[in-house]
Amino acid sequence: MSNARKFISPAFLPVYFFAVTILLGGVLLHLSAAQNGTHISLLDAMFTSVSATCVTGLVVVDTGSTFSFFGQGVIAVLIHVGGLGVMTYTSLVFYLWRRRVTLTDRIAVGESLLGDPAFKLGRFLIRVFVVCLGIEAAGAVTLYVFTGGAMGWFGALFHSVSAFCNAGFSLYPDNLMGFAGNLPVCLVFMTLIFLGGIGFYVLVELPGFFRSILRRRSGAPKLSWQSSLVMRTSLWLILLGWLVFFLIEARQDGLFTALLQSLFQSVTARTAGFNTMDIGIMTDTSLFILILLMVVGGSPGSCAGGIKTTTLRVLLGFGISQVKGREQVVVEGCGVDASTVNKAMTLTISAFVLIMVSVFVLTVTEGANVPHQMVRGKFIELFFEAASAFGTVGLSTGLTPRLSVPGKLIIMMLMFVGRLGPIVFLTMMQTWQTREHFRRAEKNMLIG
Repeated sequence: MSNARKFISPAFLPVYFFAVTILLGGVLLHLSAAQNGTHISLLDAMFTSVSATCVTGLVVVDTGSTFSFFGQGVIAVLIHVGGLGVMTYTSLVFYLWRRRVTLTDRIAVGESLLGDPAFKLGRFLIRVFVVCLGIEAAGAVTLYVFTGGAMGWFGALFHSVSAFCNAGFSLYPDNLMGFAGNLPVCLVFMTLIFLGGIGFYVLVELPGFFRSILRRRSGAPKLSWQSSLVMRTSLWLILLGWLVFFLIEARQDGLFTALLQSLFQSVTARTAGFNTMDIGIMTDTSLFILILLMVVGGSPGSCAGGIKTTTLRVLLGFGISQVKGREQVVVEGCGVDASTVNKAMTLTISAFVLIMVSVFVLTVTEGANVPHQMVRGKFIELFFEAASAFGTVGLSTGLTPRLSVPGKLIIMMLMFVGRLGPIVFLTMMQTWQTREHFRRAEKNMLIG
């Protein structure tokens, strides 16, 4: 394959689409019409565009006061495009135009959204598109009703899109802290975040599952193995996070508010980036737990980032199999093939190396010459910021606006790679490599 053809291979297409979307969004957000009587730098406009397109939610300026109605509309569109995936939109447009979608693209979209290349592209994409728009519309209506119209129709739609796409952008300076004790509003946000983070494959399977339960049919179909795995893992992570945050962060706000805040923060930690707690005053223990949850992220084919819940389960299955001396990795009663285990290992190692290198560079750009005694707590803030960017979560201790220019560029890179996934970039690199048709002699090594 020639070098020119390698640049237009399917592995590069998501990168190109996201890059073009980000550049266009940054230019639009830098226009005076997009700003509310203020002026932000081109870098800050591009940072906002990257954060919106990569559905992260990290901000260097206040969204509600800095951007005009037009600018906020641009951000909402970028969130929607990034959340559902530019490749999904492109494939849907091709289908509606009745253009031919190649087998390679069908397989690429299938593996991205379903984990199964054998599916009907057009029917599935239309179904996803309709379901997602329906959920966002329902979320906007309920938010408008439950806030008594205080959020406004545009605000309700903006927050609904931001929640379902797991972006974490809010039009309020304190994010959602003003709704900390509002049970109906918090439940709407948590539901939208959860649905947006479980993956399109699970999302389109759930309605039929719940209909069969409501109708009480005998022998009702169960969720598929993949969907059941995603739901169980997601719920366990939410429950564990809820318990930890309640035990550590419960303050003098009353038992009900403390329970609701802890649950909300556990739901939003892996995916969305909304907060009803002040992240800047949380304990180091809670920040560490948040880092772990953010790195795990959501589920495959969802609006969320991170290494994904399925990767975590494969890693846990691998560890258990090693302890038991079992050759096969078993998850939820089923064996996992070697290819999947290798992908999980590669993704985790790549994510770990990327975050560690980024944190190292951030410690250089954000105060390398300052003694440790003068920057106590800065390291965990940088670590937290890097994990939040990679997991496309958007939670921050308040460090984002104070980052230097190189620091902002590093965070932008992490958001970009985190949204597309390290596997995409590894696949791109592998397209340049020549496959070896031989094996080298193997030797034993002393380990441990």
